[in-house]
Amino acid sequence: MPKHPVSALNLTRTHKLVAAGVAAAGAAALVLTAVPGADAGQSKAAAAPANLNIQPVAFSAVDTAARAQQATIAQQADASAAQGKAEAEAAKKQAEQAAAQAKAKAKAKAEQERRVKQAVSRAAVRQAVPAAAKPVKVYPNNLDGWIRESLDIMAKHNIPGSYNGIYRNLMRESSGNPNAINLWDSNAQAGIPSKGLLQVIDPTFRQYHVPGTSWNIYDPVANITAACNYAAARYGSMDNVNSAY
Repeated sequence: MPKHPVSALNLTRTHKLVAAGVAAAGAAALVLTAVPGADAGQSKAAAAPANLNIQPVAFSAVDTAARAQQATIAQQADASAAQGKAEAEAAKKQAEQAAAQAKAKAKAKAEQERRVKQAVSRAAVRQAVPAAAKPVKVYPNNLDGWIRESLDIMAKHNIPGSYNGIYRNLMRESSGNPNAINLWDSNAQAGIPSKGLLQVIDPTFRQYHVPGTSWNIYDPVANITAACNYAAARYGSMDNVNSAY
């Protein structure tokens, strides 16, 4: 026996842990020794997991859900792509229609401007080139020409009368002499003798003078038209005169 026996109170923490471990190991050894075949059963139990057909049920369910989610995402992506494509085509079509409308509008505007310019150009040409003057009607300087010119002037002023009515009366009054003058009748005695083809006195000539004719009472055309104007006012027409008037 040692000279100084070891007291339990003097053991350190390390000594206690070692002692506890040794005690536990001994107990375990005793159990294994007491149960026959414990080693064989343990070996079989340890080898069993290698031979068991264990289905990873939980992992298969997760994979199925993930695949379904991926399929849904893919469908959504396809639908979004299709919608984007449709919208892009619609936008392209609208842009093409807008461009076509703008082109048509520009074409119509250009055509209108062209027509306006063409009309202005034509108007300028018409102004630059004076209208051809109407040919002046020429009357012969004789009794026939005087009567015809007088009839044309009378027609412009709505004075009635005919060629035959004028010819018949002037042949009775002056025998067709434009310078004829009456110096013996009452008018002559009053100082206003009858003058010209149709023997018109000066006051009557001035009152019934027709614009566009001469103011010379002896002018054959002026004399005829003034006399016919007077006859129309008093008798309705020179055609109604058959004697001195």
